[in-house]
Amino acid sequence: MIELPLYDMDGKQLEAIQVDEAVFGTKPNKRLLRDMVIQYEANKRVGTAQTKTRKEVQGASRKLWKQKHTGRARIGTIRSPIWRHGGTIFGPHPRDYSTRMPKQMRQLALDSALLSKFADKETFVINDISVDRLKINNKIKTKNFALMLKKLNITRTCLVGIKEINKDIHRAVKNIANVHICPVKDFNAYDVLKYNRLLLTKDALESLIQARQPKGA
Repeated sequence: MIELPLYDMDGKQLEAIQVDEAVFGTKPNKRLLRDMVIQYEANKRVGTAQTKTRKEVQGASRKLWKQKHTGRARIGTIRSPIWRHGGTIFGPHPRDYSTRMPKQMRQLALDSALLSKFADKETFVINDISVDRLKINNKIKTKNFALMLKKLNITRTCLVGIKEINKDIHRAVKNIANVHICPVKDFNAYDVLKYNRLLLTKDALESLIQARQPKGA
């Protein structure tokens, strides 16, 4: 069992939540996580790099001087790759770098990423995020959420996981540098690994665990 500390919005620890690591696969699959990161980074590549071959660069194709008896090196065209401003040999051309990973493998990678965050004590669980406490004069304020993170001693990059989309909480978080918020159903392994800290609401953690229970359990 893994113990995750449960805090309130003032940074006070209330209790420890017991999480069965078997729900998330017992131990992280490092090879799968590596493959997932490579695949995700490859899918972000635009693939628009382009160089011109000798047939595409500007210049005449005639032979510059006769083959022999000039004392100069043989040359067939000014567009030769060995000449300045000539074509490029085996240069890059537009291509699609994206790959696909089966849904089941993506799910296993996410479970491994979450389990690694739990085991490395990089996960914080908060009892609830009260919208009222994020308001000043009935307006959502970013500084109130930033103050909550400070009380939790979260000073590095952080991924905030909530059970469902909440526009007010999202508005309070979106202007904080290096902090990203999304519902746990939209989590992916890359984002979980990318951020140094993982902040989950209690109901979001319960939602993650419930989604991995066998049907009918």
